[in-house]
Amino acid sequence: MERASLLPGRRRILKGAVLAAVPYALLPDARAGAQDATVDYASAQWQPATPSNYTASNRPAAHTVDRVVIHVTQTTYAKTLAVFQNPKKRVSAHYVVRSADGKVAQCVRETDIAWHAGNWEFNTRSIGIEHEGWVDEPSYFTDALYERSARLTSSVCDRYGIPKDRTHIIGHHEVPGTDHTDPGRHWDWARYLRLVASVRP
Repeated sequence: MERASLLPGRRRILKGAVLAAVPYALLPDARAGAQDATVDYASAQWQPATPSNYTASNRPAAHTVDRVVIHVTQTTYAKTLAVFQNPKKRVSAHYVVRSADGKVAQCVRETDIAWHAGNWEFNTRSIGIEHEGWVDEPSYFTDALYERSARLTSSVCDRYGIPKDRTHIIGHHEVPGTDHTDPGRHWDWARYLRLVASVRP
């Protein structure tokens, strides 16, 4: 049985039905001893998920990385980070991008396997990027969010030799077996891929 099938639904967890609101200012900047130098993407801030919410690995030696999966959190940036830091939640993504200013948090090292796709094979081979917002509220998809996320995705693609196209940069709804709809019909794929392609290494 695949590990992913044992995990609770990501959408149910991230909706935060049982999670009290956590103001962003109250979240820790980093775990004890962790430094921003540990990030894989220079513009990210290290906000580590608990080790209970991902699988330690040695990618790309252990698993080829050939996809980027685009998600929408269905909750706030702060709540998403809190969920990833809660050992009972069993969900994570490598990165979270904030709506208002495009701030990027890294929660799982790229060498490790984040639990984001709901499909174990796709978890092992992909980088998961969460975007703050709701699929039916396009106002969350700000210029800053698109631009900073595109820089991140371009960097990931450059580092792993991933083609910058819709075959390799996919929405969560395109992962086999998923019941998710994110990033949803308001996500501007044409704009996003233009931005990704325009970034120079």
